Amino acid sequence: MTAPSGRTGRPPLTEARKAEIRLEIAQAAVDLFVEQGVAATTGEEIGQAVGVSARTVWRYFPSKESCVSPLFSAGIGMIADRLREWRPGQPLDEVFSPELATGHRLVAGPDRTTIGALVRLTRTEPGLRAVWLQTYDEAEPAFARALAERAGLGVDDLRPTIQAAMFNAALRAAVEHYAWRSADLRTGPETAEAELLATMRSAFAVVEAGLS
Repeated sequence: MTAPSGRTGRPPLTEARKAEIRLEIAQAAVDLFVEQGVAATTGEEIGQAVGVSARTVWRYFPSKESCVSPLFSAGIGMIADRLREWRPGQPLDEVFSPELATGHRLVAGPDRTTIGALVRLTRTEPGLRAVWLQTYDEAEPAFARALAERAGLGVDDLRPTIQAAMFNAALRAAVEHYAWRSADLRTGPETAEAELLATMRSAFAVVEAGLS
C-alpha cells in the first residue's frame, strides 16, 4: 500500500489574502509607532496586534519601519490613473476633485490624524524617512508613464519624466505640509480630509503655473 502523494496541511494563501495581511500588519505598526514610538516597538508586538507571529511579520517586511509602506503607497495607482485621464485644458487641481477625495484615501487605513502623526515621525525617524522617500521614488516612474500615455509620447521622452518629477515633489511637499500643520489643528476626520485636499490642490496649482 502506498502513501498518498498529494500535499497536506493548509492551502496556500491567495494573493488577495496576502495583501490583506500586509495591510493589517501596516495598520498595527502605524498605531504602535504613533502610540509608543518606533524604537519601543518590536516585531513581536506588531505581530501580536494582528494575531500572527513575528516570523510572519518578517516574511512580509524586511524591517519594522517598512511595515508602514502599504499605507504610503496605496494611492499610487489611483493617482496615475487620474493623471492619465487628465483632459487637455483641464486645470490640474481639478483632476483631484472633492468627489474623488470622498471616495478614495491617498493613504489607506488609519484616519487622517493618525496618518499626519505618522508622516511627522518621518522627520525624526530615519528608518521611516527612508521608507517615505522610497515610496515617492517608486511612484515617479508610474506618474511618468501615465503622463507619457496622456500626451502620446514614448516612455523615454524627457518631458513626461520632468513633469512627473515636478508633480511627485509637489505631492510629497503637500502631504508633508499638511502633516506639519495638522499638528496644530484640532479637526475631525471630514475636516482633516478637506484640509489635505485643499493643500494638495494648492500645490498642484503651483506646479501648473511653473517657474517664473
